[in-house]
Amino acid sequence: MGQGGARIDALSIGGARLEQAPARGSNRHRREIFLSIRTILREPLLHFLLIGLGLFVLYGQVSPGDANTKRIVVGQARVDDMAAQYKALWGRPPSATELNGLVDGFVRDEIVYREGLSLGLDKDDAVIKRRVRQKYDLMAEEETARTTPTDADLQAWLKAHPQSFVRPAVVSFDQIHFDPAIATPASVAAAQAELARGVDPAKLGQPSMLPGHVNATALDLVARDFGEDFAQQVAAAPIGRWVGPFQSGMGVHLLRVSARAAPQLPPLADIRTEVAREWENDQRIRARADVLARLRKDYDVIIEAKLPGATK
Repeated sequence: MGQGGARIDALSIGGARLEQAPARGSNRHRREIFLSIRTILREPLLHFLLIGLGLFVLYGQVSPGDANTKRIVVGQARVDDMAAQYKALWGRPPSATELNGLVDGFVRDEIVYREGLSLGLDKDDAVIKRRVRQKYDLMAEEETARTTPTDADLQAWLKAHPQSFVRPAVVSFDQIHFDPAIATPASVAAAQAELARGVDPAKLGQPSMLPGHVNATALDLVARDFGEDFAQQVAAAPIGRWVGPFQSGMGVHLLRVSARAAPQLPPLADIRTEVAREWENDQRIRARADVLARLRKDYDVIIEAKLPGATK
């Protein structure tokens, strides 16, 4: 104690200042405890341990048990998942009987699965290997699935892969159909003369299931409906003038092309959904390839068989 009963909170020894520990229960003591706890909570190691503990608890709730034991645990999380899947499939929650049936089916599958593993039935099974690989691929793709492409990403993808999004050439035309069993060269020539005088084309030729006017249709679709030879004539015909006659699998035709548009690449705004779908698919493929490349570095792969074209 100093003069007048004053408390000594610090001592100076050799020029160094030594702080006395705060009294237990004092405001300073509580403040230092709070700061210490806050520092601990900021530690990444603590975050890691808490996440690991959470996953351990979750696994205990969901996992049916060790495949090497005779113990099968069906936790509440597993039952809730069964009920949710049933509702998603049938549009209603399962009844008590149905839910019990789902649990019984799960237990039956788990028993048979474990017995199959104990007998080695999973060894060298291509179907099982493919299924496991599919599940592993899904795990590898999870990070990619959370990535949303920007407009810049999609524009770059569109620029690099225009062939996947180019709209084909389209053509608009009118045609007059003549039944080859009825029409003669003279009747076709008469129709051409009528057209020259301005007669309505719909009044000429013979009725058929083919449309008299075809609007903005791709040439491959024209070939599907009229035949390849006729589609080639449509592609080469002059615009705005009646020409022909041309033969097709459906008969004889007079043809007038009214418009023709070359193949074109739409702007991103018009095909954003399509481009995004292709971009996401490419990201999934890349994610799987990257994971496999990293994993393969850990394996010593020896191919003893003689493969065609293999170098020594």
